[in-house]
Formats: sequence, C-alpha cells, structure tokens
Amino acid sequence: MSETKTSTFTGYEKFIIALLATLQFTVVLDFMVLSPLGYILLDKLSISTSQFGLVVSAYAFSAGASGLITAGFADKFDRKKLLLFFYTGFVIGTFLCGIAPSYNFLLMARIFTGIFGGVISSISFAIITDLFAINVRGRVMGFVQMAFASSQVLGIPIGLYLAKAFSWHAPFLMIVGLSIVVGLLIVTYMKPINAHLKIQAKGNAFQHLGKTLTRPDYLQAFAATTLLATGGFMLMPFGTAFGVNNLGIKETELPTLYMITGICMLVFSPFIGKLSDKIGKYKVFLAGSAITCVMTLIYCNLSVTPLWIIIGLNVLLFIGITGRMISASALMTAVPEPQDRGAFMGINSSIQQIAGGIAALIAGFIVSESSTGFIENYPTLGNVVVVAVIITALLMYRIHKYVTAKLAMTASAAAPDPVV
Repeated sequence: MSETKTSTFTGYEKFIIALLATLQFTVVLDFMVLSPLGYILLDKLSISTSQFGLVVSAYAFSAGASGLITAGFADKFDRKKLLLFFYTGFVIGTFLCGIAPSYNFLLMARIFTGIFGGVISSISFAIITDLFAINVRGRVMGFVQMAFASSQVLGIPIGLYLAKAFSWHAPFLMIVGLSIVVGLLIVTYMKPINAHLKIQAKGNAFQHLGKTLTRPDYLQAFAATTLLATGGFMLMPFGTAFGVNNLGIKETELPTLYMITGICMLVFSPFIGKLSDKIGKYKVFLAGSAITCVMTLIYCNLSVTPLWIIIGLNVLLFIGITGRMISASALMTAVPEPQDRGAFMGINSSIQQIAGGIAALIAGFIVSESSTGFIENYPTLGNVVVVAVIITALLMYRIHKYVTAKLAMTASAAAPDPVV
C-alpha cells in the first residue's frame, strides 16, 4: 500500500492490472453494446428514440443511486469481498438482459444491472489507489481504460455478429460467460485488500458518507465529474443510428468501424497513460479536450461520408475522449484522503452515472428520428457537448491546483514531487 513505489510493477501488480482491465472490459461492454444494438432495438422492440434513451439512462440512474447508498460502506469492508458481491449482482443482471422478452423487461433488467454494475468501477479505482503510487497511476489507468478500446476491437464486433446471427440477446449472454471466468479469477488469485480498515474514519457508514459528500475539498471534484460524463453519454447512445442513417454507413461496415477504432485505442491508451505521468495529467487532459471539441463539431455536422474518412475522424475523436478519461481518472485518485477513498470513489462514480443518465435522457429529447430513420438535431447535440467540455476543463484546473498543492505538502524531502 506504499505511496513511494517505483515505476516497476511486480508480477502480482501486473496480474491485478490485467484482471481489473478484463473486469472493466465486461462492465464497459455491457453498457457500450447497447449503442451498436440501438438501431436493432428501435426496430425489434418498436420503440422511440426517447424510450431507447430511457433504457440507457435507467442503468445510469440506478447505478448512481446504488453508488450513493453504498458509498458510506465502501471503506468498511475488504475491497475484494465488496468487488465480488457487486460483480455477482452484475452478472445476474446481465443474464436477465440476455433473456429479456420485451421492452419493459429489458428496462427492469437494466435497472437491476445498474444497481450492481455501477459500483464496480469505483471499487476498482479504490483498489488502484490503494495499490499504486500517484506517479504510476496514469500508466495503470491507461492499461485499465484499455477496456473501452478492447470492447470495440473484440466485444462490439463479436456482439454485432452474434446479434445478427442469433438475436440481440446473444451479446449479453456472451458477457455473462466471460464474467463468470473473471469472477473465478478474483476468488482464486486476488489477495485481500484491507489495509484501509486500519485507518477508516470514525462513525457509522452514513456519517462517513455525509462527511465525504460535504467536504469542501471534494465538492469541486464532484462538480467536475458532473460535466465530465456529459460528452460520452450524450453522443454514444445514438452514435450508431447517426452513422447508419445520416452518414451512410452500411450495417455490415459497423464492425470494421468499431474494430479499427478500437485497435487504435489499444495502441494509444497505454501511451496516453505514460504521457500523463511524464508531462502532467492536466496537460494531457487539456490536449484531449481540445481534440474532442474540434472533432465533435466536425463529426456531428457530417452528411453522407466515405467510410475511410469516418474511420479517421472517429479515431481522432476517441483519442480526445480517451485522453480526457485516462488523465482525469488518474488525477481524481489523488483527491481523497486514504480513509475516504472508497466513499469518494463511490460518490464520484454515482455522480458520473447520474449526470450521464440525465445527459442520455436529454439527448433522447434533443435528437429525433424521422420516418426515414434520419437522426435530426445531431449538430445541436454536438454543440452542447462542446460547451460541457470547455466548462469541465476550467473545473479540472482547480482540481489540478488542489492536487499539486496537496502532494507538495505530503511529499517527503527525499523524493521528488510526482508530476500531475
């Protein structure tokens, strides 16, 4: 649990990074697979864009509510046991999605899945913060966040293939099978993570939650997180429908688009993580924000476009989004005190989920589908995302200054201050 480790990872640490990355892959894929399945669900379930937006946001809202309720308990238990409990619930919820016979059943299944799945990322980030020093967390986050790229390279293309070959239920059942393997690895090989229990805050879980939720130093981080989730949650739910109906992408070309983008992110994610540790997490965040703004404005205003241009623009857009995600996640881990890490990560994840749910719901009302399937008002959606990205960059600057001052005060005289 030392905060003064070198950048060299032990064999066990490499295993933990790989395990958490695979675990994140299953959780991320469970959420992201809804986007490419969007055009299928709109047809098969005969639902509107606002109803589909509700399916996406239902997961986020239930995840947010669950995270807030459980945040106070996050520092009261061994993190391994907590992870296993919620991951088991996530697997059950995903299985229910895989057998859903109707829209209402699917909606309820997404709520159940969100109650458990939405807490997993916060527990994973607390584990990373416990086990790895701040000066290597960018690299760790870079590898763990490869889950997003991996889901595009492997998960989404395979999911689309299974959906077309069998039914839209098949991708969820695939995730269940992989998740069971991951769960067994956690049970068998992960060591207990309980050093935080020796320094846990006084008072019961609800008092701990209240103090963490109202601490002034943490409030600015929660505010930044509120807007940080807006971009992805607004663009993602209708990205595939926009690509097929507005940009002229053929359904058979979707796996190619996702796979090439994902492969590029597999290459860039570790590089972005290392870069954030080397030159500074906030600098990387700013660069990612600038790229995201430019590419969002271009992408959302496209009409029918050749596939190779769409792929290039999509790769650049995801480089920007990934740069923001990795650097912000690494920077946020330095905000809480050791005894507050579980609660802080739980609250932060909950706020992200709730804000994302609101964003997805709003997006469902901003855009609409014409009788021909054309997605209208997507440029307006892009403008809203850009404004959110700019405001978030200003809020993250305050986080950067706070973390820099905090690390300067706590660093030992013999060790140089970590780059943030």
